[in-house]
Amino acid sequence: MPSGVRSKSESNIVKQKMVKSKFIPALAVLLGTIIGAGFLGIPYVISKSGFLIGVVYLLLIAGFIMLTKLYLGEVALRTKETCQLTGYADRYLGKSGKFVMFFAMIFGIYSALVAYLIGEGRSLSYVVFGNFGNALVISLLFWATLTILTYIGLKALKKYEKISMFVVLGLVLLIFVFFIGRVNLENLSYINSETFAPFGVILFSFLAFSALPEVKRILSGQEKLMIRVIVTGILLAFFIYLLFTFVVVGVFGNGVQEIATLSLGRFFALLGVMTMFTAYFALSIAIRDMFRFDFKLGRFKGWLLSSLVPLILFLVVYFFKVVSFVQILSIAGIVSGGLTGISVLLMNLRAKKLGNRKPEYTVGINWLVIIVLSALFIAAVVLEILR
Repeated sequence: MPSGVRSKSESNIVKQKMVKSKFIPALAVLLGTIIGAGFLGIPYVISKSGFLIGVVYLLLIAGFIMLTKLYLGEVALRTKETCQLTGYADRYLGKSGKFVMFFAMIFGIYSALVAYLIGEGRSLSYVVFGNFGNALVISLLFWATLTILTYIGLKALKKYEKISMFVVLGLVLLIFVFFIGRVNLENLSYINSETFAPFGVILFSFLAFSALPEVKRILSGQEKLMIRVIVTGILLAFFIYLLFTFVVVGVFGNGVQEIATLSLGRFFALLGVMTMFTAYFALSIAIRDMFRFDFKLGRFKGWLLSSLVPLILFLVVYFFKVVSFVQILSIAGIVSGGLTGISVLLMNLRAKKLGNRKPEYTVGINWLVIIVLSALFIAAVVLEILR
């Protein structure tokens, strides 16, 4: 073949290499949704049980949530249509499955958004003014800003999440470097009586099931990256949670505040601001798209429902002091995580038979796996009731 002339196959290889990988943007959206208010509550609940017990919870929950997310990723890849979780449930489990998933999504996401409004107001008030006196006003300003960004949509999400992911990773490493010399090993070795305290909050902190349909949309044309995104996202979240909790509990022991970054000083409270910003953004788009695609309400009505309902719930919680920051996270994790997790397992079983697209990966499943993992989710509910 003459020099300077490429074969068709060589040209295709060159074109493929020139295609920009969507791995980082997709990972940023997943990680940005996972790491939110729950991340900030983990040191507090682990301080109530003891660090060693908390590490066991982190390992177990990260493991079975990763497996459940891989099952959901396969469901998404077996489906040609653009859906949110309720759309997948409707297709593979019928109307009753769609209703269960709808309840799980709105309960989990709206609870999370309320927690983020509470946490962001307190964190920003502390960072800017050194106290919590302006928390309500800042929460409302935060809500207004995110409402505008949610209307702009996925393009704004992809741009912001990518930057935010690296900022969050950098801040966690900075916290480790700055505080590691102050860690007291006695704070990491005690065991308290509140053995079940971490379960709900840690479960909530790994959920983010609603981000996977957005990840699929971002990976359009590069769906083979889905499995790498899921595994990398969970592993990164696990190590960030472990490192953060090790330092915060190691330094402050039982003195950790509910929003852990508030224990670290005004500069490091910015980590909480950043993580809640990204998570609120991603979850708002997820619930907007659920109403838009799965319930055919259109973009504008979906946006209104994703914005106004959290504001109303936040004002009720704020003025009537119904639940605390950590209580919201725990209840949301147990109820939403349990219902969503069990539904995902059943959807995967059905999607293997009824899917209309060949997936880029498959994960084996049978009734034994479904029963064992469902038992874990049910156990979470029981533990929360007993606590």
